[in-house]
Amino acid sequence: MGKTTEHTGNGTDIRAMIAAERRELADLFDDLRADRWDEPSLCAGWRVREVAAHMSLGFRYSLPATVAELVKARGGLHRMTDRVARRDARVHSTAELAEFLRDNAHHPWKPPVGGLAAALGHDVVHGLDVTVALGVDRRVPEDRLRVLLDATRPRGLKFFGADIDGVRLCADDLDWSFGTGTPVYGAAQDLLLVTFGRKLPAGRLRGGSSGRFTRA
Repeated sequence: MGKTTEHTGNGTDIRAMIAAERRELADLFDDLRADRWDEPSLCAGWRVREVAAHMSLGFRYSLPATVAELVKARGGLHRMTDRVARRDARVHSTAELAEFLRDNAHHPWKPPVGGLAAALGHDVVHGLDVTVALGVDRRVPEDRLRVLLDATRPRGLKFFGADIDGVRLCADDLDWSFGTGTPVYGAAQDLLLVTFGRKLPAGRLRGGSSGRFTRA
């Protein structure tokens, strides 16, 4: 497997991208109609409100509080994040969920592995979980996409349950591709979602194997 482009950005660049992404998504959440918060996202089992609640978990919970939640979930990270997202989506208003992102635009939180690029990916992908599912035409800026696409690694694919064996992902709006095999074409941000194990709405990808990555 390989990729065709490189992006060189320092930590300051990526921090600025993270802050901009959080502010833009906060604005988008502010503009959502009330009924749209209860529509399903691309995250299996989560509505828009659970995704929004999850996005700010790292800002709102201290390390000891996070560890305590993990213990309650018997060490299951996904079980813990699911329970906390569902609970916090009930407790906090939609205005509060948007404000958590805006107020923490410069928060230094990062996932346990992956560094700043992983923090950017967390925000970008969950934002796309919402906008793609709702049919909102938001384009993630190219510089942010390049950081994430160029950081694609087999280990990350495995962690997120993305199976692209025998497939080459080919962006039709950027000079980027990844993998080997039958080409699947689509917008770079849609292919990014594929690398994070998401199933996309029909019609967003092209190619003989595109059905593998499309919602039934």
